Amino acid sequence: MRRRLSLLAFAFCASLLAPAGAARAQDAAPLTVFAAASLQDALRAIEPAWRAASPGNPPLRLSFAASSALARQIEQGAPADLFASADEPWMDYLQQRNLIAPETRASPLANALVLVAPANGAARPLALGRGTDLAALLGPDGRLATGDPAHVPVGRYAQAALEWMGQWQALSPRLARADNVRSALLLVERGEAPLGIVYATDARSSRGVRVLGTFPVGSHPPVTYPFAVTRRAEADPRARTLLAFLTGPATEEVWGRFGFSRAGQ
Repeated sequence: MRRRLSLLAFAFCASLLAPAGAARAQDAAPLTVFAAASLQDALRAIEPAWRAASPGNPPLRLSFAASSALARQIEQGAPADLFASADEPWMDYLQQRNLIAPETRASPLANALVLVAPANGAARPLALGRGTDLAALLGPDGRLATGDPAHVPVGRYAQAALEWMGQWQALSPRLARADNVRSALLLVERGEAPLGIVYATDARSSRGVRVLGTFPVGSHPPVTYPFAVTRRAEADPRARTLLAFLTGPATEEVWGRFGFSRAGQ
């Protein structure tokens, strides 16, 4: 009898401790952030500040790729807690499929679209406009590196800018279509493409390219970055705290240091 009472007492105590243990395990578990490739340098710089901001803040598991690839992974069940896209359409894609918590969606950041060339090349800076002859700058065999317009945001912005210039039909067959903006940048850094269209922040991070010009704001849709908590993490207060941290004043200096501006400014 005494043994049975001891076992019952142990089981009762274990049942009381289990929820607290589970809560501690959740608090210690990392939060997974799926983010556009162009955000990687800034987010890696922000992560230590996030951990230092509060002893209860969990570590981050950062995954970077083209927004399209990340959105499709989330659609297929990838365990992301927060998604940061390089354009609005891929966030729309997930919202239409009920895969984000829509009330958490915010677009705090903006970027610019630039034309780059290898840093050691002879091309000179220019004012980009409808009269700029990019085909002549490419030469007879050169290709223009950017993201694949079929699904990569920077490629979509590039297509819009080239259409505005009236050069899409001529240059579309000459695109070197990369799977994300960093891959496009690498093609120019290596001299495999004489020109590329990338974000200003990515060009800023590279010593291997020079910015020849910035595409006018009206030549393409605004480059904005929507952030949202995913549906799977909507009940996790840590995910909402992280979102508020990333989109709030605590990180504004870091975003600015990497070349991002506040959307709408």
